[in-house]
Amino acid sequence: MLDPQKRAPVSPTLVISIGILAASTASIFIRFAQADGVSSLVIAAWRLSLASLILAPIALLRYRAELRALTRRHLLFALLSGIFLAVHFATWISSLEYTSVASSVVLVSTAPLWVAILAPLTIREPVSRLVLIGMGLALIGGTIVGLSDSCRLDGFSSMQCPPLSEFLGEAAFLGDLLALTGALAVAGYLLIGRSLRENMSLIPYIFVVYGMAAIVLVIVMFTAGESPFGHAPQTYMWFLLLALVPQLLGHSAYNWALGYLPAAFVSVTLLGEPIGSALLAYFLLDETPTALMIFGAILILIGIYIASRRESELVASEEVIG
Repeated sequence: MLDPQKRAPVSPTLVISIGILAASTASIFIRFAQADGVSSLVIAAWRLSLASLILAPIALLRYRAELRALTRRHLLFALLSGIFLAVHFATWISSLEYTSVASSVVLVSTAPLWVAILAPLTIREPVSRLVLIGMGLALIGGTIVGLSDSCRLDGFSSMQCPPLSEFLGEAAFLGDLLALTGALAVAGYLLIGRSLRENMSLIPYIFVVYGMAAIVLVIVMFTAGESPFGHAPQTYMWFLLLALVPQLLGHSAYNWALGYLPAAFVSVTLLGEPIGSALLAYFLLDETPTALMIFGAILILIGIYIASRRESELVASEEVIG
């Protein structure tokens, strides 16, 4: 539950908006790295490892006392959160090998559905009616964007899709399944993060969780026989940009917001990422959005607006009370 006495020093909505813009670049950097022939596991391992190494001096020098004070329970939950984060990146980055940027990002952003289902059961955090309505609209929009790869509008009255057997046999379907698995994993990551962030500062939290995820991914990478070395210089630039922009700026903005807003609301705002990713893919990868994709994006924006109205009122009322 939110602590009514805990007020954010800056607008959580502003921070989340910056996070969405930063996170939207991830799929583009990943595509560039994949074009250089790098496997998804290597990309994921480098992303989390570099982010953890960049955070290490700050966390170990300025937050040493807080890190030493972490209990066994905190460390176990951080490990579990890191495992969920590792699974998320391994499956979602792999999905970009098989399906379009828009479909992959939209499907991985169905995390709000799973957060809404699990939040009342796991962290006893209720989900408001407006958040549910906004989530429903956003998820409908996400489904439409996901279908836009294989289906097309026939005028304004009907939609033409391939037979189910043909649809399931496409490589894009495997990519969609991997992205959906990534959504389930990120839901677990957000729910655990909401619980931990109530008792941990941002830097120690992301350092421990990103570090745990990096260790898991490096172990899996070497177990799979992959090597992190021997790539072109520009490939390491993509790795560094992934660590700096979508990870340290984007994901860390979400984690900061978890200290002040419900997990369900933070997860709903993630649905803005497909729009940013689709726009970047249009300009940088020549992936032209279809009419269906644009219609789905509009529904996503409307859903986020409805959900954010309820949480903005909640934050404002807490500031009055405080």
